[in-house]
Amino acid sequence: MSVEKVLQTIKENNIEWVDFRFVDLGGRAHHISLPASEVEDETFVNGVAFDGSSIKGFRGIEESDMVMMPDPNSVFIDPFTAHPTLNVMCDIFTPDGERYERDPRGIAVKAEEFLQKSGVGTSAFFAPESEFFIFDDVRYESGMNSSSFFVDSEEAAWNTGRKEEGGNLAFKVGVKGGYVPVAPVDSQQDIRSEMCRLLAEVGLRIERHHHEVATAGQAEINFRFDTLKKTADNLMTYKYIVQNTARQYGKVATFMPKPLFGDNGSGMHVHQSIFDGDTPLFYEKGAYANLSEMALHYIGGILYHAPALIALTNPSTNSFKRLVPGYEAPVNLVYSKGNRSAAVRIPVAAVTPKGCRIEFRTPDSTANPYLAFSAMLMAGLDGIKNKINPQELGYGPLDKNIYELSDADKEKIRSVPGSLSEALDSLEADYEFLTEGDVFTKDFIDNYIALKRSEAQEVAIRVHPHEYSLYFDL
Repeated sequence: MSVEKVLQTIKENNIEWVDFRFVDLGGRAHHISLPASEVEDETFVNGVAFDGSSIKGFRGIEESDMVMMPDPNSVFIDPFTAHPTLNVMCDIFTPDGERYERDPRGIAVKAEEFLQKSGVGTSAFFAPESEFFIFDDVRYESGMNSSSFFVDSEEAAWNTGRKEEGGNLAFKVGVKGGYVPVAPVDSQQDIRSEMCRLLAEVGLRIERHHHEVATAGQAEINFRFDTLKKTADNLMTYKYIVQNTARQYGKVATFMPKPLFGDNGSGMHVHQSIFDGDTPLFYEKGAYANLSEMALHYIGGILYHAPALIALTNPSTNSFKRLVPGYEAPVNLVYSKGNRSAAVRIPVAAVTPKGCRIEFRTPDSTANPYLAFSAMLMAGLDGIKNKINPQELGYGPLDKNIYELSDADKEKIRSVPGSLSEALDSLEADYEFLTEGDVFTKDFIDNYIALKRSEAQEVAIRVHPHEYSLYFDL
């Protein structure tokens, strides 16, 4: 959309406020709103100033001035604000007009440019399946003398015996019993449909929605694939719509990977492929799963660099409470067609040449999508460049239920890191594939590792309530 068209949209829709947004290292969106009367052509040339020292992981107070440069192709009318508001995503620049090297969206731009310069293809397409929970009540605290969390849902398995006003109407979702049941077990059809309506209204193409496996309101909505940066923008919009729609319904939505103990967590399976113009480059009829040699090498790059990659695709301490065997978590670094217990799955059902793709199942939605998608692309491109053959390195294909293999066979399979700290160690040792073409800089990686180590340490030194169960009476 041109700047002229944006200004026309403001006029035609009686927009009162324009909301300029950017994303920090952790993947949280921030915003500054300007009166629509103050937004003109020059706003898209000069940008909107903000204080970078107040954003975790950005700049020090001695060099705090930063500029948001609005992207006219990212606008949508906010469906929640009482005063008509137009939202626009921004890239971050320094006052000198240089692209800020720690800007996650700017890194996505550089990743797409690197792909085009590499000669491999013209576009990389991504499609995340971002799962979430919808709760009715969420409480938590973490202090000196107390630490706890509590969540509740009207459809949770633990509420079968709860006394409720008007009577308990039963039909609760059992543990691991939530995959696509009809109403009245699935009590959230309407709220998911409303989320989809609003997502479509702001420009996302919705493919389907359904209840997911876990009890207590786990859900998934799928939207259409797009190019790397556009899909990351769409995922930020998706989260915004999901969480604010839940709030309108008097509920709360979370993309936290493991909010409940003893049931499936929420992942973000990421489908990806590369095209040259309109030609799909991952398809080769008659090959294993109809995958081209390029696609296999892309998989090789993903699996070879996975321990480091996971520091960016699963960047929270909570991520690794999901990545444990037994809860459909893809902890095994192998690839397979149709096998959901593998870290990389090749979908084979109802797939056309243009739909041929690989699915990296390990990531979750605590990832910053601009960083995660860029890192996956860089790992895959490194696999293509160096012809990393996943079969020769022992990454499969493995078309068996990994959880039913013998202990001896399981020991041959490499697993994901067991903690955020381990993943950060791997990133510290294996980062050069990310700095190709200066897509990620060494400064960015060092800063990111320091930021995430601080988070891991903050969690590690806290007293955990379960420690009282284990040790208080000793």
